[in-house]
Amino acid sequence: MLPEIAGFALAGGAAFAADLALFVWLRGHTGVGPLTAKSLSFFAGCTIAYLGNALGTYRRRAPTAGRARRYGVFFAVNAAGAGVQLLCLAGSHYVLGFTSPRADIVSGAGVGMVLATALRFWGTRTLVFRTAGRGRRSVRGPAQGNRPPWTG
Repeated sequence: MLPEIAGFALAGGAAFAADLALFVWLRGHTGVGPLTAKSLSFFAGCTIAYLGNALGTYRRRAPTAGRARRYGVFFAVNAAGAGVQLLCLAGSHYVLGFTSPRADIVSGAGVGMVLATALRFWGTRTLVFRTAGRGRRSVRGPAQGNRPPWTG
């Protein structure tokens, strides 16, 4: 599992760098508004993370769905991760009253990022690039009876 985590982290790091670079460029050099810039950079980051995971980390897993469906599920998992980060930030800032810039960074980019990354890893592994047999239980035929398999 360590190579999988390393590949996931590498793809995520590349996506984060592209997201940040595009956001800064769009905000600073093109005059695009902050929400439009973040939306475009988030979409670009998701695409880079998907490609990194599909062509790198999970390249040996046989696809269980079409590429467009996998990308859609991947995008939804990443959007859920972004939602986790926003919830951590909102909870800290508006509910707990920690309103300093440092508190916002700790809650949004620290705690929120850790929780969102865990959600993204789980979702990417189990929903997007799942193996064909994962989550399905085989039904025993009558010849097999109710005995446990010989391997225990």
